[in-house]
Amino acid sequence: MNIIIFSIKFIFIQFHMNKKVDAYISKLKTWKAEMEALRAILHEFPLTEELKWGKPCYAFENSNIIIIQGFKEYCGLLFFKGALLKDVKGLLVKPGENTQGGRLIKFKTVQEITKLKAPIKSYIKEAIEVEKLGLKIEPMEKELVLPDELLAIFKKNAPFKKAFNALTPGRQRAYNMFFTAAKQAATRETRIEKYKKQILDGKGINDCTCGLSQKMPYCDGSHRQLK
Repeated sequence: MNIIIFSIKFIFIQFHMNKKVDAYISKLKTWKAEMEALRAILHEFPLTEELKWGKPCYAFENSNIIIIQGFKEYCGLLFFKGALLKDVKGLLVKPGENTQGGRLIKFKTVQEITKLKAPIKSYIKEAIEVEKLGLKIEPMEKELVLPDELLAIFKKNAPFKKAFNALTPGRQRAYNMFFTAAKQAATRETRIEKYKKQILDGKGINDCTCGLSQKMPYCDGSHRQLK
């Protein structure tokens, strides 16, 4: 009976093997054994294995839920919607300061993976349930750090400040990114002045201002016909 169960399990695992992932892992110089151990655990679940972004990636019903990544100091199992997991064992960490949804479990040895196999499996199972329920990561609105040049104009020009604040958050961010990308204060002032009327008109930096666009409200280059 045990032989039959093993055979069925082996066939199930083989069915999910991806040749591109095979080739990727076979060429690894670091974290090869750790990735193979994590891969073996993932193959116990109904996930589709692919090589995405140059890394082994696992999807449930066409939605990416987990990716295995090798870093300089550790091998990681990253859950795309890890912020929605309960993390009962306190294993998940944020990959970066500004990361919103992704959460990572770090490993340095195969022994660590073996020791944590049970909780890893429970986290994977929960990640699949999150996907089945259609849960989403709600984007966190990051407070804008506006350039001094823009703040100075706000103090002198109340209607302009009101118009900027009335823009959608996305339009505000787009303008702010463009203004702050300039290294020189004079360039920032020039950019702000150039788009002052557009902001007063309630339009975003990529919005149509000529009225000819076929992709309103966005600019599609039709203004070139006026030249």
